[in-house]
Amino acid sequence: MTVARKIEEFMAQSSWIRKMFEEGIRLKKEYGDDKVYDFSLGNPNIHIEVPEHFKKILLETARDSGLRVHAYMPNAGFHETRTAIAEYLSDEHKAELTHDHVIMTCGAGGALNVALKTLLDPGDEVIIPVPFFAEYRFYIDNHGGVPRYVETHDDFSLDIEAIADAITDRTKIVLINSPNNPTGKVYDRRSIERLGELLTQKSNERDNHIYLIADEPYRDIVFDGIRVPSIFQAYDCSIIATSYSKTLSIPGERIGYLAVNPGIPGWESVINGMVVSTRILGFVNAPALMQRIVAKMQGVIVDIEYYRKKRDILCDGLATIGYEFIKPQGAFYLFPKSPIDDDVEFVSALQRRQILTVPGRGFGRAGYFRIAYCVDDRTILNSMKGFAEVMAEYR
Repeated sequence: MTVARKIEEFMAQSSWIRKMFEEGIRLKKEYGDDKVYDFSLGNPNIHIEVPEHFKKILLETARDSGLRVHAYMPNAGFHETRTAIAEYLSDEHKAELTHDHVIMTCGAGGALNVALKTLLDPGDEVIIPVPFFAEYRFYIDNHGGVPRYVETHDDFSLDIEAIADAITDRTKIVLINSPNNPTGKVYDRRSIERLGELLTQKSNERDNHIYLIADEPYRDIVFDGIRVPSIFQAYDCSIIATSYSKTLSIPGERIGYLAVNPGIPGWESVINGMVVSTRILGFVNAPALMQRIVAKMQGVIVDIEYYRKKRDILCDGLATIGYEFIKPQGAFYLFPKSPIDDDVEFVSALQRRQILTVPGRGFGRAGYFRIAYCVDDRTILNSMKGFAEVMAEYR
């Protein structure tokens, strides 16, 4: 044995997303890029340009060769960056945040690990609505937590009664992701309000806070006039984890933040714990260059119309073929039903036609599969023949 038993187990069940992405690299070498239709990974900068303003600020920042540009800073991040974010969030969420409520992180994944490290004692439970981002289970295990999966309704909306039934004396966190990966579902305002009411009631009953954490890297990628409701308005003990990976199309830069609701009783202790966790997890601080850039990028996002058009091309094409799905309200994923119960078999059949998708069981919901449509239009259009052939095969 060369690695820890737990890591061997994790390798065996590791993310289907990365498996299919790596398979795509192999197939492209064999068949050529234009003959492989890779919908496996939400990697927007392959096809979606960063905003022009980002390029301008990047060049200006890179030309600054003064001292301290690349130095360590407080573990929470640059004061000016956190202040800019706090001012933006205060307006967005109608809450009074200062730089003290914000911690810069290495992407949303880093933010979630810092939050979980800070809040969880061994054996504490984290409730997750299904389907969910596949890495959550590993993040929770990192810090001794126990995931508790709760099904959503048929349209992927929150089942508040099911969440209520799942709460125990060990429940510490409810973790939601809206717009959702893999479904593109946006949890509506009434659902978030009802969730806040439930958590307030349960926290009061046991005199111990349950935290609501919203993973929101897709918050600004929404369509058809939909808006993502604020968890800060719905529930005091709430925390936002997010990144600029999708809104600025810079996933490889690993820059994000945590924002703590000022209404959390003793929020200073939570923030201080997060600062310590940032250091002891080995992140130390978020990348200095990116911090300086995003300080000047508040409210700047990629052109959402690109994603809406791709969504509509994909949905129109698959609907004509006969696929069943809930049209996504945000993000850049579609989560159709597999025409057979075995989603792995179905995804394998697509793969034989050089179409790379991800089986739904990787997100906790077998019988479905995920399509990441942050790809060029030709990939979507040229894949339709293969999607039709596989559907006909299983009909």
